Amino acid sequence: MRVHDECNGSDVFGSDICTCRPYLLHGIEECVRAAQAGGAGVIVYNRKEGRALGEVTKFMVYNARKRQAGGDSAQNYFKRTRQIAGVEDMRFQELMPDPLLWLGVRKIDRFISMSDMKYDAVVGAGIEIVTRVDIPEELIPADAKVEIDAKMYAGYYAGDKQVKSWEELNQTVGRKAADDEAAAAAAAAKAAARAAIAGGKNGGREKGLHLSFDHEHDPADAPCLPCEE
Repeated sequence: MRVHDECNGSDVFGSDICTCRPYLLHGIEECVRAAQAGGAGVIVYNRKEGRALGEVTKFMVYNARKRQAGGDSAQNYFKRTRQIAGVEDMRFQELMPDPLLWLGVRKIDRFISMSDMKYDAVVGAGIEIVTRVDIPEELIPADAKVEIDAKMYAGYYAGDKQVKSWEELNQTVGRKAADDEAAAAAAAAKAAARAAIAGGKNGGREKGLHLSFDHEHDPADAPCLPCEE
């Protein structure tokens, strides 16, 4: 069972600043394994973007985290959210178990979540949880270790993971905004170069002139190596 709160940045676009997408995929895999073993798996997807703070607020928080002095760090993970939104989390999880009750769920063998808020809400609704499953270490993106270390320090379920001290949290840092901007610029330049080459190839086939390779030949001839590439 995975109760997942919406995160367009990660779920849809693959952002690696958080663990939302890998955790969702892990939950789906666990549900499939349960079904293959003769049981059942359920994914509940709630529209609670950015801890119910909304997408714009969430990206403002991300921007503040990346551009702060020293870059993104686990020590300042919740602090930046409070500064921008006024609160750390706006989700009201008490009603979250309603779909599970409607489906007739009374017992969950494996609950794929590190959130105490979700766990308390489900148990409070009278649903038994046998085992809590944290996200496997190998599924955590490097940039998302800031989130995970901060959450475990704050009391999120950690499984077998080591919870860092406050001093150790300062050693967990993510990429800086300048790093992301440089990577984005490099990717854009590479895409533009590919588009220019592709445009040169198409134009060459139509006109017999391959400007991107600074050569020409009759289109009726066999293509040369640059044209084949």
